[in-house]
Amino acid sequence: MAIPIEYNVRSAVARWPSTLVAVLSIAGTVAVFVVMLAMAQGFQATLVSGGSPENAIVLRGGAESEMMSALTLDQARVLAGAPGVARSAAGDPLASNEVVVIGAFALAATGSDANVQIRGVSPLALDVRPNVRIAGGRFFQPGLTELVVGRNVPSTYTGFSLGSTVEFGGGSWTIVGVFDAGGSSFDSEIWCDATVLNQIFKRPENIFQSVTVRLESPESLGAFKDAATSDPRLAVDVFRETTYYEEQSRTVSTIIRVLGFIVAAVMAVGAVFAALNTMYAAVSARSAEIATLKALGFGPASVVASFVGESIVVALAGGVVGSLAALPFNGFTSGTMNWSSFSYLAFSFRVTPAIVASGLVFSIVMGIVGGLPPAVRAARLPIVVALREL
Repeated sequence: MAIPIEYNVRSAVARWPSTLVAVLSIAGTVAVFVVMLAMAQGFQATLVSGGSPENAIVLRGGAESEMMSALTLDQARVLAGAPGVARSAAGDPLASNEVVVIGAFALAATGSDANVQIRGVSPLALDVRPNVRIAGGRFFQPGLTELVVGRNVPSTYTGFSLGSTVEFGGGSWTIVGVFDAGGSSFDSEIWCDATVLNQIFKRPENIFQSVTVRLESPESLGAFKDAATSDPRLAVDVFRETTYYEEQSRTVSTIIRVLGFIVAAVMAVGAVFAALNTMYAAVSARSAEIATLKALGFGPASVVASFVGESIVVALAGGVVGSLAALPFNGFTSGTMNWSSFSYLAFSFRVTPAIVASGLVFSIVMGIVGGLPPAVRAARLPIVVALREL
């Protein structure tokens, strides 16, 4: 026979000061937990959304990132002619030979320097990545020292407004356009002509770091990959673009999640002690009630279930409050170092339903841990001893 849950709800309300302390302690812990997960989710989503399932990125065999890769112009031409590569209306293969360098520019918020990823691309880059569109100005003209910048760049760094001139790499560059990449990592990048970028940085003009191709369809990856990896002229690794960027995000997102779990675990200790104090106080104050319940035929298992249930209700209330407190952080923009590219990346926190559910589950776990010892004590309380308080 189970003790009605209404009994526990009324008891929690009657002891509202101690209940409120437990709720707020758990709410603070859950809020931190949810915000840290939202940060990791936002970082990962920003990188992964830069990729398209219809694109493939090719690196030198064994290279873990573009920074470690090198491909020759002859290899790039072979890749552009491989089966599965889509073509433009003019019949040109949709392939972009790309170069990546890092430039240090002053952050608008602090004035300190931060690394920015500068990507040299081909004139077909917008056809290869149709999710990127020009939001202001125009695309750069091939052969000129012109830049187009992601939408986050003008607000993140000083001196990057449309029409401005920027000095780096020993050259003077004019910002002729701003592009919108839909909130992906490209929104934190600067794009220019790959050949000009190689010339300015005195790199070999026929060496690139990656080739990104537009596939005829997502299913064309297999044919393209088989042709590229089996060609004796090539020693390359082929990735679906979404898979590549997911791997690139894993290190930082894992670090954020681990730090989040550590911080939440430390705070959870305090929250659990608050729940323990609340429930132990309830047991002490209601010993006569517990004895009466036992005398009426409610067994030890029912008493344990009742008190653990009460602790879960209190903890779940804290979890709901904490989740609601974390919701304003959804869409909050921050930035951090992307250790895969050694560049600064702006991203938005993402509080998803799955993260909120994780926060609620975390609160329930705290409620069980904080409620079980007092519940066991209540179940073991001798009826005769408890009834003496009547």
